[in-house]
Amino acid sequence: MSKEDILEAKKILDLPDKVSLKEIKQKYYMLLKRWHPDRCKENQQKCKEMTQKITIAYSIILKYFEEYKIDFSEKALKDVLSPEEWWFERFGHDPVWGKKNRF
Repeated sequence: MSKEDILEAKKILDLPDKVSLKEIKQKYYMLLKRWHPDRCKENQQKCKEMTQKITIAYSIILKYFEEYKIDFSEKALKDVLSPEEWWFERFGHDPVWGKKNRF
């Protein structure tokens, strides 16, 4: 699996640069629903080809995810803080903005 294979799969599935596994699955099922030969009323052959391309692209992306090293370092996890966690980390212990009672 090359970089070009992954980028082509991303293009076929019409994925953004940053995407979750859940979003990939949703996109895959949406595209299959649209192009599946049993649902296709126009060009059956084109729909069959697209279904095959979509399935292969999905397999490539899943394989990429399986081999991708996920960063669980403190620094990386800070990049994915929820808005509440972000606020608390910066101002949580502040007497004015934090949750502690000032008096």
